[in-house]
Amino acid sequence: MKAKMILPALMDKADPYFRPIKYALFAPLGLASLAGYFSESDEVELQDENVEELRLNDDPELVVIQVYITSAYRAYALADHYRRRGAHVCLGGLHVTSMPQEAAAHADTIFLGPGEDMLGVFLDDFRNGRPQKIYRSTVRSLVGVPLARRDLIKRGLYMVPNTVAVSRGCPHHCDFCYKDAFYQGGSGFYSRQVSDVLDEIRMLPGRYLFFVDDHLFGNPALAGELMQGLRPMGRLWQAGGTVQSVLTDGLMEQAAAAGLRTLFIGFETLSDENLRGVHKLQNLKTDYSQAVRRLHDLGIMVHGSFVFGMDQDDESVFDRTVDWAVEQGLEAATFHILTPYPGTPLFGRFQEQGRITSNNWSDFDTRHVVFKPARMSAAALEAGYWRAYERFYKWGSIFQAARTKETFRQRLRHVAYAAGWKKAEPVWNLLIRAGMLGKMATVMESILSSFGGEYASRESLFLRPAAVI
Repeated sequence: MKAKMILPALMDKADPYFRPIKYALFAPLGLASLAGYFSESDEVELQDENVEELRLNDDPELVVIQVYITSAYRAYALADHYRRRGAHVCLGGLHVTSMPQEAAAHADTIFLGPGEDMLGVFLDDFRNGRPQKIYRSTVRSLVGVPLARRDLIKRGLYMVPNTVAVSRGCPHHCDFCYKDAFYQGGSGFYSRQVSDVLDEIRMLPGRYLFFVDDHLFGNPALAGELMQGLRPMGRLWQAGGTVQSVLTDGLMEQAAAAGLRTLFIGFETLSDENLRGVHKLQNLKTDYSQAVRRLHDLGIMVHGSFVFGMDQDDESVFDRTVDWAVEQGLEAATFHILTPYPGTPLFGRFQEQGRITSNNWSDFDTRHVVFKPARMSAAALEAGYWRAYERFYKWGSIFQAARTKETFRQRLRHVAYAAGWKKAEPVWNLLIRAGMLGKMATVMESILSSFGGEYASRESLFLRPAAVI
């Protein structure tokens, strides 16, 4: 069987705000993971439109397309194209699960929920000439799942091709998150066996890893086991976690000793009222500043994520948030406009209140306002969002944040990292066009290896047990 798997472009490449480096940083793993269900005799191709041009004049028997909300219209166009060419087209992913009727109009088969327990069943049905219109995930387990087909990933197109998934989902329940809608009442957080993950990592070339988990530390006991296995490998890696996990005794110390160099944290808002309003309760009664200090003391860089437009936000929120992030010395920050994704509690609540102002899925990109804010205009919210990025990444803010570091060496690293992420973007774009981005991995490894090395050598830190959240 000849099959094609497609990840459509998440935004129009002609858009002036399209950032090639954003999509070329880390290799997406979702479709490659599902490709493991095909047999050795199948001819499978995987294309990521974010980093390459699609070939549309081919004739696969089967096409599988992963759909996110901002790529929905492009995904539907691709699905319609291949159906006209006689292919059996499957659509799955977050947007398909939240809008199944819409997606079904463009597909022969749709998958609802995570695909581990569906694709193998579908392939058996397809080979036997009886594919169903809808497959719904019912099993929540990663035990015994096949390894991702990394041979299908074009490694040279990404700065960090070594992406790894340990778990699915997150143990928390925030109103603006797709998770509960995607897992549809089943377990929203489950993990692979650590031994299988470590075996997979041992096979990966290069030194740097990126864990794509929503919350790598969601199970502290499992995370501790993973850290113990990672430490002798000498890897460097980046992951996502919560303030709560950072403040768990011993957990970040183990992570630093095992090679963690950058942690992505969803701070979201500095307002407790906002946290309660969107049910991000795990951030309540936590000390954000203490969490940042702890990570910096361990040599771990902090990439903070913030959301603007929650119901307690007025026009002062942008400057207050940026000022705090700079004062804390955050190396990087990502800002978002609150976005009510369909299928989430936030969408349902805003729809009931008559506050949804757009059904154009391309605008649901956290850069546009698609609802009526409570305490400012939509124009003020969008303007403040852009101003926050400009203020955080201006040279004055970068140097101010760098001065929070204790040594000249740490300050220099901060400036290099923060400036390299935003100020050097034209250089990154040139490297991408020249096909040289993959060669920059060794440069990044060299920079990151100097972060936290002194802490990783402290045996006593590694031996401290992690408490259970």
